[in-house]
Amino acid sequence: MLSRRDLLLATASAWTAGRVWAIEPAPDPLGTLSGKRPLVQHALRPPNFETPLAALVPAYTPNDLFFVRYHLAVIPEVDPSSWRLQVGGASAQRALSLSLSELRSSFPHVSLAAVNQCSGNRRGLFLPRVPGVQWGNGAMGNALWTGVRLRDVLQRAGVASDALEVVFRGADSAVLPSTPDFVKSIPIDRALDESTLIAFEMNGRPLPHWNGAPARLIVPGWTGTYWMKHLTQVRIEPKAFDGFWMKAAYRLPTGLFDGSRFASQTTPETTPITDILVNSLITAPLAGTRVRRGTHVELTGKAWDNGAGIVRVEASTDGRRSWRDAALGKDLGRFAWREFRLPLAAATSGTLEIAVRAHSRNGTLQPDTLTFNPSGYHDNIVQTVTVEVT
Repeated sequence: MLSRRDLLLATASAWTAGRVWAIEPAPDPLGTLSGKRPLVQHALRPPNFETPLAALVPAYTPNDLFFVRYHLAVIPEVDPSSWRLQVGGASAQRALSLSLSELRSSFPHVSLAAVNQCSGNRRGLFLPRVPGVQWGNGAMGNALWTGVRLRDVLQRAGVASDALEVVFRGADSAVLPSTPDFVKSIPIDRALDESTLIAFEMNGRPLPHWNGAPARLIVPGWTGTYWMKHLTQVRIEPKAFDGFWMKAAYRLPTGLFDGSRFASQTTPETTPITDILVNSLITAPLAGTRVRRGTHVELTGKAWDNGAGIVRVEASTDGRRSWRDAALGKDLGRFAWREFRLPLAAATSGTLEIAVRAHSRNGTLQPDTLTFNPSGYHDNIVQTVTVEVT
């Protein structure tokens, strides 16, 4: 019998394959999800749409199938020709105002493959249930991001010695004035890291509107809450930013998870979510698949972490008593996911439960049990898929 988690995964898989419902992109009061193929809709306003499982099979997730995540409902179509990035703040030595053309021409270009994963990815699989968007596996994707290093822009503005955090604001806004504007900050050392980018291309094309055009922040290895879309303002500040989306939202009990520390925002009780945890996803076989006895089941999927790098993926078909190494695919970069593949024998009739776990270069391993937290973050437990051998 399938577990509730397997049933949810099977339903999502069948949905993806068109075997449960015919999915059409729902009309959005703000103007439809133009440029996107059908996605799994969780909310209409603000738009929150999930990538179907089948679209997570390619090495790079297609732009028109990449997930969409917003907190605020007013999302303007930003004209690239009139867009400007304002750079300043109390710890900036000079203010900058950059057009897209100036941003592209004034700094070296960098391309970097990285997984963008919503902090609440797989929240819909949490047991017991927690509030929030009930994402399945598809609030994530892997893309090749091209832009300029944030540190190059900050150094052009001049970073004072008292700089503590860098604060970011985007063009989207709320319907009601009482709703807090979506503003985020990162530590100055993370902002000056060579991997943190202001990107204007995704998979070799201009950023799609629903993924942050004309420019967005890329913070590889950290969850997507920091990847500010439609970036309009960057401020270098000597104090910890105290806005709602830092002080109240996207926080975890201090010490509950390992990962990078955001010291200026940490209290004895809670700390901001930061690193993506080591994780894996089975893309085939789908939960509930029937296979013929005496054949082989081709196990495929993806594994990823915070940028330490995936060094090993294992699979078990005997209740996790023994494990076999899967073959790893091409290394696309330390922040990208890593494909894996392993043929499994369907030798006897009955239920075949396949479990997969990934190992990170930093020594971490996917856990067997879920670490509960009230926000439904960091579901990275060992994934299982059950198939029937007939």
